[in-house]
Amino acid sequence: MSTTTTLQKAGGPTGEPGSAQPSDGLKAGLKNRHLSMIAIGGVIGAGLFVGSGGGIAKAGPAILISYLLVGAMVVFVMRMLGEMAAASPNSGSFSAYADRALGRWAGFSIGWLYWFFWVVVLAVEATAGAKILEGWIPAVPQWAWALIVMVVLTATNLGSVASYGEFEFWFAGIKVVAIGAFVIVGLLAVFGVLPGSDNPGAGFAHLTDAGGFMPGGWGSVLTGVLMVVFSFMGSEIVTLAAGESEDPRRAVTKATNSVIWRIGVFYLGSIFVVLTLLPWNDKSIVEKGSYVAALDSIGIAHAGQIMNVIVLTAVLSCLNSGLYTASRMAFSLGERGDAPKVFAKTSKNGVPTIAILGSVVFGFIAVYFNYTSPDTVFNFLLNSSGAIALFVWLVICLTQLRMRGILMREAPEKVTVKMWLFPYLTWATAAMITFVLGYMVYDKDNRETVLYSLLVAAVVIAIGVARNLRRKDVAADAAAVTDAV
Repeated sequence: MSTTTTLQKAGGPTGEPGSAQPSDGLKAGLKNRHLSMIAIGGVIGAGLFVGSGGGIAKAGPAILISYLLVGAMVVFVMRMLGEMAAASPNSGSFSAYADRALGRWAGFSIGWLYWFFWVVVLAVEATAGAKILEGWIPAVPQWAWALIVMVVLTATNLGSVASYGEFEFWFAGIKVVAIGAFVIVGLLAVFGVLPGSDNPGAGFAHLTDAGGFMPGGWGSVLTGVLMVVFSFMGSEIVTLAAGESEDPRRAVTKATNSVIWRIGVFYLGSIFVVLTLLPWNDKSIVEKGSYVAALDSIGIAHAGQIMNVIVLTAVLSCLNSGLYTASRMAFSLGERGDAPKVFAKTSKNGVPTIAILGSVVFGFIAVYFNYTSPDTVFNFLLNSSGAIALFVWLVICLTQLRMRGILMREAPEKVTVKMWLFPYLTWATAAMITFVLGYMVYDKDNRETVLYSLLVAAVVIAIGVARNLRRKDVAADAAAVTDAV
């Protein structure tokens, strides 16, 4: 698909919203309920359940400010992305928009970096899921569980987009119900009205009774930002999936408008409950994990195993979505000539089979290195993909600054979702993301991650620029031959 394709391409054969069949070979197999749950589940990763304890230990109750800052950043980025995706739904999402707004090199670079991020995530999540499953059934080795999980979810994605949507609907549904129940039960215990609770029900006292609300000062809040920012990655998946839905424009608009309450309830709400049930410096928060420690304080039996089930669900959801997302980005790159053309071929079910298999093969290779070379090769893969989430969000900001003008010139009636306070809030968000990247370089615990990520990004961008220059030279030579004739 040429990068100069007009907006009419976006919705379907006719470009109308709700057109049932995308014109790029993919099938509109995702129902509205699938998209709704993908949008909700996309912001609830395993990092919320597993990694929040470390953030609380670093920043204390002020970790809520860290979550609020990152949450606001994600809301703004999703609003920008929603503006572009509602006007022009595309399986390549921000990569395709960067292609048009910033140049072919930008779409190539951010598309491949995003693909790289998700195939490394496949290895991380497959290993995390395998550890839980091995704990339940030790007779099956961990590597075998990782293989089983990857094979099952690959088969799911190869079947049809509807099978991916159905799996994700139930995975996300379990996460949503679990967090919703946790917040309700936790708040009842906080105020001492939960029957049979072992928690003293101290109300909001724990927010200030152990050194104040911000025991580590503003520096700890910034450290908390670095610790929580990566747990938000995945919120943009719905804009890639919307292209295979029955009504892309409506799905994107709904997802964009609901992102505020989703982050508010699932992140701020659940962490607030943990902080009010226990003092932030309670050792069990780090040793057991924040949610298990909170459930134990209430007196819920087998809290650890309950949370293992929920974490496994989150891991499988992330694996399922990661494979879907990586394959659709590879498909879009193939369509635009920035990846092998074979990636853009679809099966009779409208599934990009080669793109899925290509993504999962790299995922299997990464899993292999996780077991054979965890401290060398896999450590490099992990660190070099760590800051890509921030690169993606920064590119979305820069793309939206240019795309607004393009959209308003070509099809202003399709700009149904608008970024607030444009362009000032877009610039402010870009500045905040840049500041976070700069602070990562300053922070010794994150310096290696951002420098490795910048190295990989520089290599990919150099390849993208070189390809673009070569493409221009070929076009110039062709024009010269034409003129001579």
